[in-house]
Amino acid sequence: MSEFNLPNALPQIGFGTYLIPNDKAAIAVSTALELGYRHVDTAEGYRNEGGVGSAISAAKKSLGLSRSDIFVTTKLWPGNPEWGMETKDYNETVISLDNSLKKLGLDYVDLYLIHAPFALTDRIEQWRACCDQKKAGKVRFVGVSNYSEPHIAEIVSSGLPIPDANQIELHPWCQKPDLNNFLKKNNIDAIAYSSLMPLANWRDKPGQDSAKSNKLRKDGAASNSPFKTMATRYAVTEAQLLLRWGLQKGYPILPKTVSPERMKENFDLKGFIIDQQDMNSLDAMDRGNGVAWRSGDPCNSA
Repeated sequence: MSEFNLPNALPQIGFGTYLIPNDKAAIAVSTALELGYRHVDTAEGYRNEGGVGSAISAAKKSLGLSRSDIFVTTKLWPGNPEWGMETKDYNETVISLDNSLKKLGLDYVDLYLIHAPFALTDRIEQWRACCDQKKAGKVRFVGVSNYSEPHIAEIVSSGLPIPDANQIELHPWCQKPDLNNFLKKNNIDAIAYSSLMPLANWRDKPGQDSAKSNKLRKDGAASNSPFKTMATRYAVTEAQLLLRWGLQKGYPILPKTVSPERMKENFDLKGFIIDQQDMNSLDAMDRGNGVAWRSGDPCNSA
């Protein structure tokens, strides 16, 4: 495996797989790869790594792709005492990665993230294990997800390597300026998830509602939505507008859908640029905490 800087190695438009069942993940990921996606994001906690791995294996044959053509992210489920789950120690973290690699059918993953800072007493040991697995060649880059400044400062204080990335909720209603400035100062790349949260149909199917309730979800899809009005001017969908905002802010994005038509739309973002006036308008929409993850959660305390 060659060493690269993460921004050079990571495709800017990835395919997210959260809430895609394992038995449907292979078809969804195969379709995404056929349409040109080259970054697939999964997680131990999504319980679909097997389906994702099947799609990657098939794509290498049907599309003539090599392993290095596909950037694969997965995440350690750290455990969570708040939910009655014991947190994982160093050895259990290593075992989790090995299990993920086995399900994915891969010798290594490109990016391995700690899914959330749930493990109050084991966070550093989990991070130490991730760093050691990078040294062992099982991971190209290591990072975290849903970490705030105190959690990353904890890593800095430990003397261990700083994360390559922090995958966080980012969209016009949830911009996290202080955290993003902190990440930039420490050369940690922000990767955006839940980019489409302001849309009316975001997780609107049974069983797909957000884990966190928030009044923001009630505001987004009126006929006079500012996103709809702006998207109309560019002759694009609201989803394309929100995704383009993320790209112009410099964030890799991870749109998720099982619809081939929407997959294509979400990937087709090169035909327009949001002008500075509209970017300023979007930047002024920040409402603080998001929906998919809120910094005030007890499990997110340092």
